[in-house]
Parts: sequence; C-alpha cells; structure tokens
Amino acid sequence: MANLRAIRKRISSVKSTQQITKAMKMVSAAKLRRAQEAIVAARPYAKKIREVALSVAGRVDSGAHPLLASREVKRLALLVITSDRGLCGSFNAGLTRYVQRYVVEQQEKYEEVLLFVVGRKGRDFLRRRGVSIHKEYLGVLGTIGRWHAETISSELLEGFVNGEFDEVQVIYNEFRSAISQVTRTERLLPLALNAPEKDQNEVETENVPDIEYLYEPDKRKILELLLPKYVETDIFRTLLESVAGEHGARMTAMDSATNNSVDMIARLTLQMNRARQATITTELTEIVSGAEALKG
Repeated sequence: MANLRAIRKRISSVKSTQQITKAMKMVSAAKLRRAQEAIVAARPYAKKIREVALSVAGRVDSGAHPLLASREVKRLALLVITSDRGLCGSFNAGLTRYVQRYVVEQQEKYEEVLLFVVGRKGRDFLRRRGVSIHKEYLGVLGTIGRWHAETISSELLEGFVNGEFDEVQVIYNEFRSAISQVTRTERLLPLALNAPEKDQNEVETENVPDIEYLYEPDKRKILELLLPKYVETDIFRTLLESVAGEHGARMTAMDSATNNSVDMIARLTLQMNRARQATITTELTEIVSGAEALKG
C-alpha cells in the first residue's frame, strides 16, 4: 500500500507539472507571434539603414568620423545577449559555453576583453566561473523597448570614441524559427566600409548604378547623425532576435516537457496497476490460505 500511495502521489505531481508546462507553452506561443512580427518588421529597416550608412561612408575618407577609423586593436568590448529567465532548453547554455570559449581565444589576441552582458543567465554563468564583467544589463528582454538599445549603444559608442576599447563585437542567438536559433558573432565597431554579403536566399536584383548625390547639410554632418543611429538600430535588432529566439526555444522546450510528462504518466499508471494487481493477488492468496487452514 505504501508503494501504491507513493506512485499515486508521483502521478499527481507529474500531472501538476504537465499543467504548468502546457500553460507556459501557450504563453510562449503567444509571445513568440508578437516577437516574430517585431523582428520581421525590424530586419528590413536595419538592412536599409546599413546600406545608407555604408553608401554615405564610402564617399568620405575613413577619418571623417571616429566610428569609421580603424586602429590597432588592443582592447575588445564584447556585447553578450542572453535571457533573464530559464526553462528554454539550450538557448542560454549553448551561447554561454560558446562565449566562455570565445573569451579564452580572444584573450590571446587582445590585451583585454571587456564584457557587456545582457541578461541574468549570462551574468550568473560568467560570475560562477570567475569571469570579470565590465557592465551588466538586467530586465531588458522582458520589456524590450527602443530605449534599451539607446542606453547600450550610447555606452558602447562613448567607450569606443574615448579609446576605452578599440573594437566592439556582439554575440547573440539569431532567430531562424521556433525550433532553430543560431549563435552569431558580428563586429559592431568600427564600421566596415565594405558592403555586406548577400543572403543566398535573397532574390538577385539588378545592379544599382553608383550615383553621386547632393547632400544637405554636408556628408560629415549626415554621418554624425546617421552612424550612431545605425549602431543603435543594429543593437535593437539583435535584442529583438534574442527575444524571438528565447520564446521559440521556451515553447519548444515546454512542448517536449509536456509530451514527456504524458509518457511518464502512462508508465507510472502501468506500474501502479501492476502493483495494485500484485496487492490484490497477495490478499486473495492470504484469504484462500486462511480458509484452507480453517477447514483443516
């Protein structure tokens, strides 16, 4: 009987967990739709502002703006984007392990690597391993807004212009689908004047002729406004990519957990029925044995 009570208690516990995972899956699915719409809408804007920035920057010398100037890279600033919450499969674990390996590799190339970490999971992972964090941003992805990108970009731009670091890279999970997120590493600063590589999935278009435009005000003034805005937009895009990837990973993880709980309940129910049958058989045997003893 004690074994039966333990099995029933475990089945009840699994059913309660199943209700939680099913609810979390539905919540993540709803959030994923909104996050996916946001990133799909943001990608064309980020791509176009990059094209405009590179077009204008390509018509001036590299010393026209501090964000275009390449210099000897001694200090690297690394922006790492993770989530604040768990229960999303390998979304954070895969990225943080990659960051740990990447930091070790970069320490051989640079004199110093400064970490700017978005998300509590990344912060906690690196702290437990004794990795120094220069700046942390918590509670960003839960209520994502443009102002978060403004804050992060302004600090990175100020540090780069003031010479606190010579290059800025960002590591994040790029959203592909609800079941697929890819860890990406991109250079954010200094801005590369070469055109971005074409996506193989994009339809080939006719070459646009190189036209010289009239600028009002002059090119330098436009770059002063355009380049910081481009950096801010790119950071905002990576934040949106991470938000969509997190909800997709959590929805997939909770779906798997719900399916596993169904299988576990089936196995426990079978185990309970076998235990109950064994108990009934034992009781019947005892009754028959007692009756036979009375007859004798």
